Amino acid sequence: MVILLVVSVPIAFLNELNATAALVLVRGADFLSLFDKPQCDALAMLFLNLHRGGIHVAEVFWGLWLFPLGMLVYRLGFLARILGVLLMATALRIWRTVSRGCSCQGYAHVVYQWISPLLSAELLFILWLLIKGANPKPLASPATVAAAD
Repeated sequence: MVILLVVSVPIAFLNELNATAALVLVRGADFLSLFDKPQCDALAMLFLNLHRGGIHVAEVFWGLWLFPLGMLVYRLGFLARILGVLLMATALRIWRTVSRGCSCQGYAHVVYQWISPLLSAELLFILWLLIKGANPKPLASPATVAAAD
């Protein structure tokens, strides 16, 4: 899970360069005087579309990270099992959204309407950790382990 996180964070940060480039083009810096307004707008739109594609790439890793997290939460207990199933379903929905977003560009908003309720599973997980917290089991002392043998 850590490897998936380590891979997705630089992708997301580098993807923000596309949004920054679009802002530079729209604001009209001095070195852009060679381009006229429609050309700058077209380039800004290109960078915004590249930004959207970069988000899809990062979502692949976000979805891959949620599935093992959901499995770990599922093993916690009764109420957490529901949350674990929701996290795993969110991972599957993200993978499906990415695959549909890449193949059916015109229907991305419809697919997002289906995934948006499942995205609340991550928020529920955060609230679960804040309210319930981690409940580690105490380690057995060496004297107790020796007496059990």
